[in-house]
Amino acid sequence: MKQRSFTFQLFLRLLPVLALAAALPWLLAYWMDHGWGVAILSGIVLLALMWFSLDRAIAPVRSLMRALSGVVSSYKDGEFNFSVHWSAQDELGHLVEAHRELGDVLREQRQSLVQRELLLDTMVQNTPVAMLLLAAGGDGLQRVVFSNLAARKLLHGGFKLEGQRLAELLEQMPIALRDAVSRGGDSLFAVREEDGEDEEDEQIYHLSRRAFHLNGRPHDLLLIRLLTAELRRQEVQTWKKVIRVISHELNNSLAPIASLAHSGGELVKRERFDRLPEIFSTIEDRARHLEGFIRGYARFAKLPQPQLQTVHWAPFLASLQQQIPFQMDALDEDLHSRVDIAQLGQALLNLVKNAHEACADADPPNDDVRVKVTRLPQWLRLDVLDRGKGMNEAVLQNALTPFYSTKRNGTGLGLALTREIVEAHGGRIALQNRTEGGLCVSLLLPQN
Repeated sequence: MKQRSFTFQLFLRLLPVLALAAALPWLLAYWMDHGWGVAILSGIVLLALMWFSLDRAIAPVRSLMRALSGVVSSYKDGEFNFSVHWSAQDELGHLVEAHRELGDVLREQRQSLVQRELLLDTMVQNTPVAMLLLAAGGDGLQRVVFSNLAARKLLHGGFKLEGQRLAELLEQMPIALRDAVSRGGDSLFAVREEDGEDEEDEQIYHLSRRAFHLNGRPHDLLLIRLLTAELRRQEVQTWKKVIRVISHELNNSLAPIASLAHSGGELVKRERFDRLPEIFSTIEDRARHLEGFIRGYARFAKLPQPQLQTVHWAPFLASLQQQIPFQMDALDEDLHSRVDIAQLGQALLNLVKNAHEACADADPPNDDVRVKVTRLPQWLRLDVLDRGKGMNEAVLQNALTPFYSTKRNGTGLGLALTREIVEAHGGRIALQNRTEGGLCVSLLLPQN
C-alpha cells in the first residue's frame, strides 16, 4: 500500500479532471444543439477548470522537484547542509531519503577532506624546507602560485610571495641562488652573508626543482633546504674517519720501517752486513706502499674537471683490453661519446681490476669478467660484470663511500674515485648483485 500511496493520492487529485474530461463530450453534444457560441464558451470554461485542477494536483510534485534541484545546486557549490522534507512514504519519499543520505555522505567526505587539507597545510607551512610552486602567467612568465612560511622568510623577508614574478624575485636574490635556479635540476650552492669573511658566515643550500602538470597546466616546484649544519656535522665525521684511516695506514707502514731501521743500525754496529739488503728491500716496499696510499688520497682530493673529447667506444675499450683482459661483445663503430679519456679509462680499469679480484676469490676461481655497452635514449650504459661472490647489503650500501673498504690493504678510494669521475661527467653509478652470482657495476653516461 505504501508503494502505491502516491499514485492513489495523485489519482484522487486528478479525479475532478477525469470527471470533467468524461463529461466533456456529452456537454459539447448538448450545447451544440443549442448553439455554437454556447458550446465554445462552455468548452473554454471546462478546459480552464481542467487546467486549474491539474495544476493543483501536480503542484506539490513541482515544488519537490524545485527543492531537489536546489539541493543539487548546493552540492555543486560545496554546501551539504540543505535537506528536503517529504512526509509521505511513497516513491517521492524514497527519492527524498536517497538525497538526504547522499548529502550525509558528501558532508562527511568534505569534512574529512578539509581536515586532511588543514593537516597538509600545517605540515607544509611549518616545514623548514622553503617551497615555491610556479606556473606560467598570462604574459608567459613564471609566477609564484604558492609559497610556505620558510620560502617567504628566506626570499621575501616574511612577506607574501603569491603573484610575484620569478624573474623579478630572483633579481633581489644572491647570485648563487639565481645561477642554481637557472641551471635547473638539483644542485648545491653557497651563500655568503654580507660583510662575512669567514667560512662560518657561509650558508650552504640544496636546491631541488621538479616539473609536473596540474589541471593540465605545467608547474614547477622549487625546494630550497638549508644544509649548513648537517654538512658540517658530516664534514666533522668525515675528517675523523680520514684521520683514523690515515693514522692506521701510517702506523702500519712506519712502525715496521722504524723497527727495521733500528735492526739495521744494530747489525751495522755488529758489522753484520749480510741481512742489510733484505732490510733495505723491506723498508723500500713499505715506503712505496705508503707513497701509493698518499698519492691515492691526493688524486681523490684534487680530481680535476673532465676535459671532454670525442671517443669512439670500440677502439677505446679495445685499448683497455690490452692493459687488463676482459670479454666484450662487438660494438658499432659509430658509437661515440664526449668524455675525459684519461679519467674514464682509469675508472674502467679500476672496475675491471676489482672484478678480476672478485673472480679470484670465488669458489671456484674464474676469470669471467665482461664489459657490456648498451645504448639508451639520451644515455649510454656501461656494465662491468663479474662472477665473484657479490656483496651483502651492508657492503652495497657503503661501497661507494670514501675510505670504506673490505680489503685488508684497501684504501676505500677505488669506487669512490670512480663515482666522482662518473658524476663529474653528469652520469650515475649503481651496484647490484647478479641473479646467478657476482656483481654488476653500471655506469650511466649522458649521450651527447
